[in-house]
Amino acid sequence: MEKSTRSVQQLFDLDGKTALVTGGSRGLGLQIAEALGEQGARVVLSARKFDELEQATAHLRARGIEAHWIAANVAHDEDIAQLADKALARLGHVDILVNNAGAAWGAPAEDYPVEAWDKVMNLNIRGLFLLTQRIGKLSMIPRRYGRIINVASISGLAGNVPGTMETIAYNTSKGAVVNFTRTLASEWGEHGITVNALAPGFFPSKMTQASLDRWDVDKMCARVPLRRLGDDEDLKGAALLFASDAGKHVTGQILAVDGGVSAVV
Repeated sequence: MEKSTRSVQQLFDLDGKTALVTGGSRGLGLQIAEALGEQGARVVLSARKFDELEQATAHLRARGIEAHWIAANVAHDEDIAQLADKALARLGHVDILVNNAGAAWGAPAEDYPVEAWDKVMNLNIRGLFLLTQRIGKLSMIPRRYGRIINVASISGLAGNVPGTMETIAYNTSKGAVVNFTRTLASEWGEHGITVNALAPGFFPSKMTQASLDRWDVDKMCARVPLRRLGDDEDLKGAALLFASDAGKHVTGQILAVDGGVSAVV
C-alpha cells in the first residue's frame, strides 16, 4: 500500500468540491454550509423562504464563499425533482449532499393529528429519500464519488425524558433517518459513496425556540454532561470529517453531537 503524502490540512480541504445543503438558510444547515464553504466548497442552499435564502447567501458570500440558492419545499415531489436538476445545472455535479431540512410538531401521542404526522414524516424521511435517490442516481453513482450527510437527532436514538417533549413523529422520523443512513451506506459503498449522519442534541434555533420558551435553560444544561447547549460552531468539525477525504473510510456511522447526553444511561 502506498503511503499517503497528504497533510491533515489537505485531507480536510474541499477546494473544487460542490455541496447542496437543504434547510440551509438558517440554524444547523447554515452552520454546516459555512464549514463546507470555508474549506473551499461551492455551495447551493435550499429552503422554502426566498428572503431567508437571500440573507443566508449574502452572509456566506461576505465570508468569501461561492454560494447560490434554490427555493424548494422538499416535502413536495415536484420540488425535489426541480431542486436536484437545478442544483446539478448550477454546479455541474454534486459531491456533497447535506440533508438537513426538517420539521417538528408537538402533541401527546394519543391526540397526535394525522396531518401533523404526515407533514413531519413526508419532510423528514420521504423527502430526504427522494432527493438522495435522485442526486445519487444522476450524479454520485455515475461519477463513483459522493459524501452524503444526513442530519438526524439524538431524538432518533431514544425516547424523550418524561414531562418534556411530546414529539412522537419527529423522533420516529429521525430514527428512520438513522437506519436509512446505515442501510444506504451498505448499498452505495461499492460506488465510492459514504453515507453518515449527525445526531445533534439540543441546539438553540428557530425550530427549538418554543422549547426554550417553555423550559428553564439552566435546568436543560444541568442534564448535559458538558453543562451547555450546542452553539454555532459545534457541528462544523463533525460535518467536515464526513464531507472530506479525512473521513473517506467512515460510512454508515451516526455521530452524536450532544454534549454527552446520549452517553448517560
